[in-house]
Amino acid sequence: MMKIIVSVAFTLFCAWPTPALAQAPPAGFPNVVGALKATPGCLGVETAQTPGGKRVIFAWFESKKALVDWYHGDAHQKAMKAVFPNLTFDRQPLPDLAEDSGPILTIVSVKFDSATISSIGIELYGPLPGGVTVGGRFAPDALKVRGLREMPR
Repeated sequence: MMKIIVSVAFTLFCAWPTPALAQAPPAGFPNVVGALKATPGCLGVETAQTPGGKRVIFAWFESKKALVDWYHGDAHQKAMKAVFPNLTFDRQPLPDLAEDSGPILTIVSVKFDSATISSIGIELYGPLPGGVTVGGRFAPDALKVRGLREMPR
């Protein structure tokens, strides 16, 4: 499981297109953020950097199936092989997550120290009913949240 987590996090961040990233991805490495945005079932993608230096990707998927399809997709598989060319990834991801779990927010954070990774985190969240928005929100509009109050500006 740890190999899967490390590979997903590292592959997402090596392909992050931002000038602030000091470590450039290897030549031929797929544009993972671009591929995420074009993936069926991916509702939206945002990137950020924390004051502490972590690079973060927020990717909203409409379902477990969409997230697992992304995992098995060409861009992600090429990225994993680029980072771990000698490993075989033969475990089905997210075996403990129900098929009907609903939308999933995947947050991937990576912190680099020089040319190495000092920390990686992959976290999965689902929307809770409620909340309020005035003039917009962080989640993509395609993500429907039960009970969300949308107030005029």
